[in-house]
Amino acid sequence: MPNHPTPQPRKVRTVPSSDRIDPTDARLLLALAAQPRATTVALAEASGLSRNTVQARLTALDRHDALQSFERRIDPAALGYPLPAFVTTQVGQRRLDEVAHALAAIPEVVQVHGLTGDADLLVHVVATDAEDLYRVAGQILGIPGVERTSTALVMRQLVPYRLAPLLRRAAAR
Repeated sequence: MPNHPTPQPRKVRTVPSSDRIDPTDARLLLALAAQPRATTVALAEASGLSRNTVQARLTALDRHDALQSFERRIDPAALGYPLPAFVTTQVGQRRLDEVAHALAAIPEVVQVHGLTGDADLLVHVVATDAEDLYRVAGQILGIPGVERTSTALVMRQLVPYRLAPLLRRAAAR
């Protein structure tokens, strides 16, 4: 099995207005969202920009981390993990980085958010079935520094992950 580097945590950041997506970038991203496999020429046509402008803007968006991983488009169910759940986790003081590193080593953990409030982490996991989820939740609870967990099953997705409404608003500015 290849050794993949552990993804680095992404901090929630406030982007200075000069680094924010402008209406032209938003039009380009809407075209890309509509046709993710489109060529630069097709994106230029759809967004009303020149091919060189599209290429330069995509490069700049990528350089500024405005474009996320292709992995977000893959449905875990297609990989045999149809059961999503969220595990809220309370962590002992000063052990957050250690726990996050251990969570990153569990393949079924697809995303972890640091929180304010009663829980310290919101851990998004996927499982093959209820028994597998029990195993994954046990792995999380067994991490040194994890004090308590609470697991909630996703019964159905009511609003899918989306940014198109925000892109349309940004394009209209």
